[in-house]
Amino acid sequence: MTLDARSEKNLAGVHPQLVAVVRRAAHLLEQGGPLAFIVTEGLRTEARQRQLVAAGASRTMNSRHLTGHAVDLAAKVAATVRWDWPLYAQLAGVMKNAALELGVTITWGGDWKTLKDGPHFEIDPKAYPL
Repeated sequence: MTLDARSEKNLAGVHPQLVAVVRRAAHLLEQGGPLAFIVTEGLRTEARQRQLVAAGASRTMNSRHLTGHAVDLAAKVAATVRWDWPLYAQLAGVMKNAALELGVTITWGGDWKTLKDGPHFEIDPKAYPL
C-alpha cells in the first residue's frame, strides 16, 4: 500500500526511525490482503496535547507524540476506517515485523497493561530516550 498525502504530512517531524518503520509496514501490506492504514497523528503541539487531555482522549502531558517519538494509525478495510480491535492486533503484527526487519524497537499501545491504545505506536523510550 502507498501512504496517502495526509499520512505523509502527519509523519512530518516524526523520528526518522519510526517513519521508516511506518513506511516499511505500508510496503509489507502492499504485498496483499485487505488491510491498510492511515497515519492520523504524529508530532503534536503542546496545545493539541492539552486539548486531547481535556477531552479525555489522552491522560498525560508527557506523551511521546510531543517529541515525534509516536504515531497513531487508523486501520482501513476497503478504503473505510475501522476500529475493530482484531484489525489493530493485525496491524501491530505488521508494524512489529517492519520494526524487527529494520532493527528498531517499538512499543504498541495495545500491549500496555492499562489504558490499551490500539492505534498507538512509539519507538521504545529505553532505546530512544528524549
